[in-house]
Amino acid sequence: MKAKGFAKEQSIRLSEKTLAKTVQTSNFLTDIADVFLFIIRLFRETFSRDFEFKEFLRQCFQIGYKSLPLISVTGAIMGIVLTIQSRPVLVNFGAVTMLPGMVAISLIREMGPVITALICAGKIGSGMGAELGSMKVTEQIDAMEVSSTNPMRFLVVTRVLAATIMIPLLILYADAFGIFGSWAGANIKGDVSFVLFFSQAFGHVHFMDLFPAVVKSFFFGAVIGLVGCYKGYNAGRGTESVGIAANSAVVLASLLVIIVDMIAVQITDMML
Repeated sequence: MKAKGFAKEQSIRLSEKTLAKTVQTSNFLTDIADVFLFIIRLFRETFSRDFEFKEFLRQCFQIGYKSLPLISVTGAIMGIVLTIQSRPVLVNFGAVTMLPGMVAISLIREMGPVITALICAGKIGSGMGAELGSMKVTEQIDAMEVSSTNPMRFLVVTRVLAATIMIPLLILYADAFGIFGSWAGANIKGDVSFVLFFSQAFGHVHFMDLFPAVVKSFFFGAVIGLVGCYKGYNAGRGTESVGIAANSAVVLASLLVIIVDMIAVQITDMML
């Protein structure tokens, strides 16, 4: 009797584990389907006639202009730190004159786009997730649908397009501040004129250093805007879901930025 009871208990546990795995797989596939449907609806509403141009400009102002102080500080610190860390090594090899070009290429190719995109994922992605999540919780999105206002077109399309356009501009702005910060860092233990430093920096920068960085910056912006809007638009009904949407938007957007950067580096390496 004990053996039969033990075998029955084991079979019940195995069936429960199998059911749990099946439910997890089903939820995962359902989430993927929801993402694809969200993207398809986003593309359809993007190319519709009634584009919300005023809301798009407002989002460009919020994403771009309001982020300038943070991006300025981030870019300058990147340049200063990279210069201070690299200068002693180049001094040992007698290659101090290569410092401006090395910093410029490092910032333009990799450090500027990735670090700026991660900063934007924390600031812009979380803001979108929290804002749309709070609108979902307070049923403002449902009210927009009832009042014949398309919330996808008004809330999501404008934010995704604004992020796609403004984040590359913020990245270029951060690169410029990074090179300026590098000049300031080089003058801590040296004396390099502003014109000489910038001529040496941009003398080593070529088209294939700038073009792939700009292209992948648009993908960074699209990923950050899409993830932030998706997490906020599909938030739960409870108040705690606002925090969950904001947090998950930052984590997922940062991860996707790194994945997109890895893919872009592989494609660029094959092109060269």
